Amino acid sequence: MISLRATHLAAVLAACIVTADADSGTTTVPVAGSGVDHLVTALVHAQEPTPTGKIQKSTEIVELSGDLKGFVLYHVTSVFDFAAGTLVNTGDQVYSGTIAGSAPVMIHDDQFRFDVNLVTGQESGRVYLFDHIAGPKARCELAVVGTGLTAEGNPTFDYRGTCTSRGRLTR
Repeated sequence: MISLRATHLAAVLAACIVTADADSGTTTVPVAGSGVDHLVTALVHAQEPTPTGKIQKSTEIVELSGDLKGFVLYHVTSVFDFAAGTLVNTGDQVYSGTIAGSAPVMIHDDQFRFDVNLVTGQESGRVYLFDHIAGPKARCELAVVGTGLTAEGNPTFDYRGTCTSRGRLTR
């Protein structure tokens, strides 16, 4: 009787562990794609001169394609340092779109940072879409690298990273 109970208890515990992992598990998918920052249509809210450049606050729209398909409303503080030849962008952004064909999501990020070398045009940055607003609960961490400019003068870039959700990103 004891060995039957022990065997039954082991089976019950094993089933609970699998269920708990399935219920509280996460799915991580690699993502990659490209985007365009519609800089030429930016709405500039304020500019303040500094001893070596300026600080500009603006709103821009960024269009993403690839595994993330949608738009980013980008409320950015740009710190230009012309003496050092640098530009640093920080602020708030909200992504609205899909992740690898998922149902629509909205995710906020207030930790991103983009660095631009104003002499070479080289651009890189990190994006932390962590604050769930709507849709499947997902978090994305992306590395971004500038790839040039469109004919209109809008910056282009490639992104690569991972998106994680509790359960599965559903369509």
